[in-house]
Amino acid sequence: MHKVILDTDPGIDDAMAIAYALAHPEIELLALTTVFGNVSVDKSTRNAQYILDVFGASTVDIAKGAGVPLVQTPLSYAEFVHGGDGLGDCYPDTSVVLSATASHAQLQDLSAADYIVEKARLYPGQISLIAVGPLTNIAQALEKEPDLPKLVKQLIVMGGTVDEPGNVTPLAEANFFNDPHAVDRLLVHDWPMVIIGLDVTHKVMITDSLLAKLRDGGGVTGDFLWRTSRFYIDFYSSSGAAKDTGVRQCAMHDAAAVAYLVEPDAFSLETGASRVIESGIAAGQLAIDRRGYRNATDHWNGRATTNGACMEVDAERVLQSFLSTIIDHRLN
Repeated sequence: MHKVILDTDPGIDDAMAIAYALAHPEIELLALTTVFGNVSVDKSTRNAQYILDVFGASTVDIAKGAGVPLVQTPLSYAEFVHGGDGLGDCYPDTSVVLSATASHAQLQDLSAADYIVEKARLYPGQISLIAVGPLTNIAQALEKEPDLPKLVKQLIVMGGTVDEPGNVTPLAEANFFNDPHAVDRLLVHDWPMVIIGLDVTHKVMITDSLLAKLRDGGGVTGDFLWRTSRFYIDFYSSSGAAKDTGVRQCAMHDAAAVAYLVEPDAFSLETGASRVIESGIAAGQLAIDRRGYRNATDHWNGRATTNGACMEVDAERVLQSFLSTIIDHRLN
């Protein structure tokens, strides 16, 4: 059984990842730790509460985290991708939801970083951290507990891109662009860190017909994912964010990170000393030394060489795992 803390900025594809993690029989989802990104941290925390209530997951903790990046000025939120509420403009009346959630999903007194450190110390070598938003909370947790890389079982990150064009600039993926300093600080350390970036998530595209299958067979959860995905599908269809196949579809970026936990053989990795460019025209770009350069520059010296970025994926296997998990192990 995988003990998981999911660091998230819900987010339509975040909701997919949460549903997948909750339904999978090999995952024990301990908590959602929230961060800014797709929306403000206040909205992401509210959305985390709401999603857990919809899915009937009252035992999962919520810890509110960072609202701004470590160093840089905060960037705009991605409401044009996820809707003004972050959930495809499907969020109901706020007063009703907040009164309903108050006694369900438990908001912790600890910050996200403190919660991560506490659980890592409590379950040494057992916690899989899956981070699907900006990496600010994880970097703060590392600052509080320098032994964090030895205490966690693994860190799975949805973010970055190596060869695939970026989705916010030609070079950068949104999570890394939102806090590049946080990611670069993590990449110094030698821990089981795997990056699930656009190189693979742009290959794991879920079509409208598969989302309809979830709606029809996945109970309340499947219906929720269908409704929230309408805005997301429209964005992908109208913006050129997906390759033009003539099929309405969207990437399920964050669910792919959960898939790596339970279907690691569906992915292939390349490892090497890695950096994330912190500023300038290439801000947010993930750069991996795949050739072992040693003489031209010292920027990669002293970096861990075991961190891996996924470059290939069996997309059909990932999609099938996602669908069958939610339909066969219905939450409600």
